[in-house]
Amino acid sequence: MTDQSIESSQRALPLALAEPTVHVRKNWIAWLSLASLGMWMAALTPIQVILPIQLQDIDPRHKIFALAIVSGFGAVASVLATPIAGALSDRTTHAYGFGSLRGRRHRWTISMALLAAIALIVMGAQRTVIGVGLFWVLFSAFQNGEYASLSAAIPDHVPVKQRATVAGWVGMPQALGLVIGTVVAVLVLNSKVFPGDTAMAVALFALAVPFVLLTPDHPLQAEHREPFSWRRLAGAYWISPRDYPDFAWAWLTRFLMSLAIAMGTLYLLYFLRDKVHYAKLFPGQTAADGLLILIVIYTVCVVITAIVGGMISDRIGKRRGVVTVGGLLITAAALLLTVVETWDAAIVAAVVFGLGFGAYLAVDQALITQVLPAARDRAKDLGIINIAIVGPAAIGAAIAGPLVTVGGYPTLYAGTAVVGVLGSVFVWRIKGVK
Repeated sequence: MTDQSIESSQRALPLALAEPTVHVRKNWIAWLSLASLGMWMAALTPIQVILPIQLQDIDPRHKIFALAIVSGFGAVASVLATPIAGALSDRTTHAYGFGSLRGRRHRWTISMALLAAIALIVMGAQRTVIGVGLFWVLFSAFQNGEYASLSAAIPDHVPVKQRATVAGWVGMPQALGLVIGTVVAVLVLNSKVFPGDTAMAVALFALAVPFVLLTPDHPLQAEHREPFSWRRLAGAYWISPRDYPDFAWAWLTRFLMSLAIAMGTLYLLYFLRDKVHYAKLFPGQTAADGLLILIVIYTVCVVITAIVGGMISDRIGKRRGVVTVGGLLITAAALLLTVVETWDAAIVAAVVFGLGFGAYLAVDQALITQVLPAARDRAKDLGIINIAIVGPAAIGAAIAGPLVTVGGYPTLYAGTAVVGVLGSVFVWRIKGVK
């Protein structure tokens, strides 16, 4: 096919299905970043801070098991919800809605954010492990429904040459949301569960509103929508590795890196409390205060490398090498905690982990968008990719709990390092991206 025929076919497609060619503006990036910030505050602060505190108050003897079960079921709900929500938004036409809500994505973003916020508020009032688990499952499903629509915004609107830069800015809230949420939960609300969940819920919904109301969302005409079939909907969970090997390797790489992150961070609060004995080292403070310090350090490093790494990757046009460097830095942080279980080691690990995660976060997202099989199914295909993020939360909990129980924290962090190395190596099996 000649360049002229390619350009002609691009013009024949509606904007919702065409490959974007015009760079997005700074205000578009800002509104999407804010929506992502609210989503990640609500998703990460509970699992890192509020849920461990809530479950410890409910059942202190079985807190590790309870956290593993609750987070695991939440991850399963996320895995099931993300591709389906993405597939449905891919099929949403302009026949319903008004203004910016006539596009494919925005109505899903705002409705899922509202439902997730309600579930989170109700969860904060629960006084049983079953109650907490039930509403965490509902929250996880709705929050990942929002994630499916937000993650499709980059391939929908951002040209390839700008994607790592935009992904760096939009990915940064994944770390920034945790630190802001932790500051609010620990310092402002004194680690109280119900006010903490309510604050995260309000941020989740409120920060999604500007993006929905102030940015365009390309509509899809009914004649360009694929006919509905249950078989096709069931296929939302599968893309053939034989037909799309780069997509498969990208999925596996993200799965392994996400698994390393989940294993390395899930029990960090308990690590500071039970192994480092943070409260004894610093009388008058709690392990949650120490966790906040580590999160702030890690976040500063993530912000630096996410933005700089994305800009460098766009400039040189290469993705895989930056992903590998990021993965190896995450591995180095895990190895440090394997051999040294001290507060000083935790600080150094937070720096190294943050630098690695920031570089990985921006460039991997850009890499993923370059291996999507079809523009028609961007959100659905990203939903499958996003399983590689949310799925490890379930598997990570199932692996991390027994590792801590049997071999202690050194065994956990050694396992984390092994998984991180594998993720860093397998990215080189992707052939269609430099």
